[in-house]
Amino acid sequence: MYENLEEILKKFEEIEARLSTPEILSDGDLYRNLLKEHHRLTPLVEAYRALCSAHRAIEEAVALSEDKDGDPDLRAFALEEAAEQRREAAQLEEKLHRLLLPRDENDDRNVIMEIRAGAGGEEAALFAADLFRMYRMYTDSIGLSLELLGINETELGGFREISFRITGEGAYARFKFESGVHRVQRVPETESQGRIQTSTVTVAVLPEAEDVEVEILPSELEIETAKSSGAGGQHINKTESAVRILHIPTGIVVFCQSQRSQLQNKEAALRMLRTKLYDIRRSEQDARRAADRKNQVGTGDRSEKIRTYNYPQGRITDHRIGFSLYSLESFMNGNIGAMIDALTEADTAEKMKKQDI
Repeated sequence: MYENLEEILKKFEEIEARLSTPEILSDGDLYRNLLKEHHRLTPLVEAYRALCSAHRAIEEAVALSEDKDGDPDLRAFALEEAAEQRREAAQLEEKLHRLLLPRDENDDRNVIMEIRAGAGGEEAALFAADLFRMYRMYTDSIGLSLELLGINETELGGFREISFRITGEGAYARFKFESGVHRVQRVPETESQGRIQTSTVTVAVLPEAEDVEVEILPSELEIETAKSSGAGGQHINKTESAVRILHIPTGIVVFCQSQRSQLQNKEAALRMLRTKLYDIRRSEQDARRAADRKNQVGTGDRSEKIRTYNYPQGRITDHRIGFSLYSLESFMNGNIGAMIDALTEADTAEKMKKQDI
């Protein structure tokens, strides 16, 4: 481990030196890339430097405690200091082990999310709207940005389907464990006799692809425009701004109506298409690593039931890690950080276990 950390420290110091040079400052793209790498390495370097400092303090304290001619009280204090520094060093070593775990290459990407009503009819659509509201409030609370891409509403205000983009540092890392089937148990607004109904909603979380990662040929596309529909005021229903794109080789269809201009909707739709194609490629790679993925928190399979929202009990349970919270109202108001942290911690623990093996 220490050999790797010395190499990382050397790389970090080289980046720091380069960031202040005129040639790097004049190259915007290179400067941003180096700054991003500097930011990524900073926690590792800080922890390693702290560990080195703790080791030096241990050596000094041990030497002082072993000085037979020294003051007895000072020697006793040195023994206590050595023990404290050993505890600190152990914590720092564990932290460094975590930081050195292989990172998901997509963690810093923006995400495109899709929520679709499943079993349960109108009640499923209403819960899809509740989930979107929950994600929007959580996004706001952690300083990320949400952009609506497409929506298919029901008469009662539910969503048969809604797609949106979340941008900001670490977006995919925060939302990647949300992919799968979300099950709700509650008395629907449409139920007159107070019976509890079980409904499902599927959530897909896709790391956004960069333009250069997926090539799309114009000849592979079938593009249609139409008048937008749904909420949005008079403008949305008067102009042919909505864009529907069919990718002929795969049969993937994307639709965007959230922007005011056709050009903006076309760009957003192409971004969605590129992300879906990237997801196919990523899924194929994941399939080749299927044995590894079984050891992780979830496969990301959208048919996998991952969580239950039980309204009568005020309980949310994530079935992948057996973790429950009894704060449903707060959770649905966007306070989902504890759940996401628990999933991240469980995933990290599995990776550390595997690394030890």
